[in-house]
Amino acid sequence: MNKKELKIFLDEKAVQYERPDFIPHDPIQIPHRFEKKEDIEIAAFLTATIAWGNRKSIITNATKLMEIMGNEPHEFILNYHPDQAERFEGFVHRTFNATDLETFIRALQNIYHHHNGLEALFASGITKEGLQPAISHFKKVFFEVPHQQRTQKHVSDPLRKSAAKRINMFLRWMVRDAKAGVDFGIWKHISPSLLSCPLDVHTGNVGRKLGLLSRKQNDAKSLAELDASLRKLDPNDPVKYDFALFGLGAFEGF
Repeated sequence: MNKKELKIFLDEKAVQYERPDFIPHDPIQIPHRFEKKEDIEIAAFLTATIAWGNRKSIITNATKLMEIMGNEPHEFILNYHPDQAERFEGFVHRTFNATDLETFIRALQNIYHHHNGLEALFASGITKEGLQPAISHFKKVFFEVPHQQRTQKHVSDPLRKSAAKRINMFLRWMVRDAKAGVDFGIWKHISPSLLSCPLDVHTGNVGRKLGLLSRKQNDAKSLAELDASLRKLDPNDPVKYDFALFGLGAFEGF
């Protein structure tokens, strides 16, 4: 199909899959349980952090994370003291364990106490190259707190060739307009035009079949290539096509 036909096709698929009935089957349901901005973004960030593997397992373990924090994540983080670390004992999601979780809680506390919160921190790292350098900046600040080296693997860095799928998904949740009832649109200091598609097996494979992506690896260079293709289709909201590409791959076996 030509570019015009491709845009019509993907626009239709984006509308088809960006619907509230998508939520009960996706980890995004976790932050949707909250109303306070800070609770939403913390729940979203922690959920996105463990969003790899079986979706049912992701949702189960993200629910456990919220329960550990008394279902008041912002309040818990603001007032966290290392004496409470025993709360995390036994928590594990694949390679993310209790030690990693305790570090994440302290890192988030540092961000809210000293960097004006998650939105301000990401916004402060945007450069003329866009939003991906802001993720690298975020990682540097995130690990200002004492931590084990192993925990760093749980925050991706685009400047180290990572497609940073989970953080880009988190940013999509926070930044894109909420009018369709899926994403939240609670971050007003970052433009949706700067977002990058969460590049995974489904979006990558479908993107290649549709001629949006030629590289075989799902890395930072592939993400830049896919971003460029999607921005040609909609420069103001390129990541709406995440719904189309993921839906085609995950639900239609395209």
